[in-house]
Amino acid sequence: MKLATIRTTAGTEAVRVDGDTATEVGARDVGALLADPRWRERAEAADGPLRRVGTLNYAPVVPRPGKIVCVGLNYRTHIQEMGRELPAYPTLFAKFPEALIGPYDDLVLPASPTPSTGRPSWRWCWASGTPCRRGQRASAIAGYAVLNDVSMRDWQFRTGEWLQGKTFEATAPFGPHLVTTTRWRPTRGSSANSTAR
Repeated sequence: MKLATIRTTAGTEAVRVDGDTATEVGARDVGALLADPRWRERAEAADGPLRRVGTLNYAPVVPRPGKIVCVGLNYRTHIQEMGRELPAYPTLFAKFPEALIGPYDDLVLPASPTPSTGRPSWRWCWASGTPCRRGQRASAIAGYAVLNDVSMRDWQFRTGEWLQGKTFEATAPFGPHLVTTTRWRPTRGSSANSTAR
């Protein structure tokens, strides 16, 4: 099943996408839908108003997540490109919800005294509507989406902490769809290296 959050004249709405049709599921967005313990049944049974996919205005698939935790230095060629040693442990960084935009929205790059060094980095993202504690990750995953982690490298490398270059407002396209675990699961070699909850 594919889910999305769309913009409407009344705000936002969660939809189930089937081919070229989107069906409203009765939640303000996918994050609100996932907060319902029966979200899957609710989305599958939805029979709300229909919309043509070609006319949709996509919002971030989960517009207001409580946490966005990303894994940096997440593949060998990227680590080598940056001239770094392979890390013994994952390098984590956060993004703030204000960084999120819809998948087709314009990026807002900051004015900078140096040429812009905004660099896209596509990441698989997994979403959960329930708390996720140690050892529960797989059962808490509702589905997967794509998040574009646009980094301002000139800001990111000013110090050893990356946050200042990773979470500029309106610089992280997220979506368009959350593909549920009933439709797709990562295989060996794929990675889910950002989380939105």
